[in-house]
Order: sequence, then structure tokens, then C-alpha cells
Amino acid sequence: MHRTLAVPAVVAAALTGVLTLAGAASAHVTVNPSSATAGSWSKLTFRVPTESDTASTTKVAVYLPTDAGFQSVTVKPHPGWSYRVTRRGDAVAQITWRPLTPADRIHPGEFDEFDISVGPLPDSGTVAFKALQYYSDGSVVRWIDTPVAGQPEPEHPAPVLTLTPAADTTDAAAPAPAAAEAASDESPSHAPLILATIALVVAVGAFALSVLARRRG
Repeated sequence: MHRTLAVPAVVAAALTGVLTLAGAASAHVTVNPSSATAGSWSKLTFRVPTESDTASTTKVAVYLPTDAGFQSVTVKPHPGWSYRVTRRGDAVAQITWRPLTPADRIHPGEFDEFDISVGPLPDSGTVAFKALQYYSDGSVVRWIDTPVAGQPEPEHPAPVLTLTPAADTTDAAAPAPAAAEAASDESPSHAPLILATIALVVAVGAFALSVLARRRG
């Protein structure tokens, strides 16, 4: 009996370990949405999960690439947290959020989100927002590794925003000449209906005249 139960117990423990590792591996600091239209203005949300089982997140610092050419960067106030904007020249280089009290920290098993608005976005490519996550036990997780296409995801990837081309609606607004001609050829003609209506009116008039003529006669 004990041997029979031992195997499922071992399997369950192994699955629990795998799921725990998978959950930890996927609990990255991310930027949402992960893609935006090139050249547009966008609201970006940085999602920060606490990976530690024993420590809470006490500070989050997000670094904005100064070569991205953002003309404007604004921060949405976050209840329970203060923020500080650090500039490098005229460009915003860093935004740092701190909890106002220990109760406002991001505790184990929790996540929080921090919003900013930036624009205009670059015309193409990707924008990496490196981030540092500070814990109450003094440790720091550096989300600064830039993912490379075709290679395994790094252990601590930086949040990356992918830029997509703006849709060209100029040509879509007006139909192509061939399509317009086809639509014109296929549209039903109202000429037969008009002629039939005229003929009906003439016939009714002729009938009425004939009735009047008979009564007079």
C-alpha cells in the first residue's frame, strides 16, 4: 500500500516543483501593451510581480532610453506610492517609485502596476525599458538583459516595446478605379422602372378620358 502511494506522491512533488519554477520564470517585470504603433503617443503600464517568497518589493526604478526622442513623459499618480522623475538634460532618463508605508509594498505572491504616458514613439524598431527591482531583504533584481531574436530568453529580460508601422488608410478610403467601374456596371438601372411608371400613368389617364367621353355621349 505504501509503495503504491509513494509513486503518485513523488510525481505530485515533481509537478509542483516544475510549476513553481515555471511560475518564477514567467514572473518578469513587463511593459503592457507589448507593442504600439510607431510614431504614436501611448500609455504604458509596467507590471511588477514579487518573485521572492520571503521579501517584499520596496522600490521600482524604470530607465527610459534617452535616444528614443520622447518629447513628453508623464506619470500617473499611484495610490500608496511616491515617484521621482530624473532627467538627463531635457530628456526623462529614470522614474523611481517607492511605497509610502511598509503596508504599501508589493508583498510575496502579489504584483502591482505603474502607468506612464510617452510620445511620440520612435518610427520603427523596439524600445527597451531597463528596470531595477529592490527587495526588503536588500537584494536587487536587474531586469536589464535585452532579448535577441532566435536566442533563448535571458534570465532577467528588460521590458521591451515593439513598434509596428501605422496602417496606411489613404488608399483604402477611395475605391480603386477598376472597382469603381465594376460597381457602376453592376449597379441596377432605374430606367425600366421609370418608363413603366410613365406608361402606367398614361394608361390610367387614357382610361379616365375614355370613361368621361362615354358619360358625355
